[in-house]
Amino acid sequence: MRSRAYHSVKEHLPTEAVDIETAVAFIKEHSKEKFDATVELHLHLSVSPDKSDQMVRGHVVLPAGAPKMKRVAVITADLDQQQAATEAGATIVGGEDLIKQIAEAKNIDADIVIATPDMMPKIAAVAKILGPKGLMPNPKTDTVSAKPAEQVAQLSAGKLSFKMDQLGNIHEAVGKVSWEQAKLTENITALIKAIRAARPAAARGELLKSITLKSTMGPAVKLSA
Repeated sequence: MRSRAYHSVKEHLPTEAVDIETAVAFIKEHSKEKFDATVELHLHLSVSPDKSDQMVRGHVVLPAGAPKMKRVAVITADLDQQQAATEAGATIVGGEDLIKQIAEAKNIDADIVIATPDMMPKIAAVAKILGPKGLMPNPKTDTVSAKPAEQVAQLSAGKLSFKMDQLGNIHEAVGKVSWEQAKLTENITALIKAIRAARPAAARGELLKSITLKSTMGPAVKLSA
């Protein structure tokens, strides 16, 4: 059941799709959360999610940084690379010992798992644990790398990997309500541009069927971008 504050804001929603700057200004002005709410971008794509040749996925570095630092685990047997990854901001590092821990706990306290190529055959032992959580390292998401510390550094700088879900949607956090309007606008613009650039060759017509912007618990504003 929606709160009174939610309905109060909804009454003032623009009736037509608006540009990014207008949407951001509306959300910043009307946010009723008692905490620093996350600003979320939601996109519905005009592709067939069940067709492998129409998958939309890719990467973007958010110019103003990410709203939340990801917890990154790095799996490599090289001790120097482990140290470099830790210095770059990785929260968990290890080699076969870490794989064993994952197998025993059937979990890992991380948002992203990065591995060096030589560790992939060994990580296969925990694929059934990492895979369902979306944590299995994959070259397509730049999570298999000979230089994992560089990937960790890029994530710290705001690198974001996006992927269409089974319903043809992409949902990503692009900032916090407290951020300056210019920073939010930069991140939103960069993400939309990156998604358009990831358009599959098999897609027909306009890729972005609808785009909305909202705060964590607020109503969505339609974008004309």
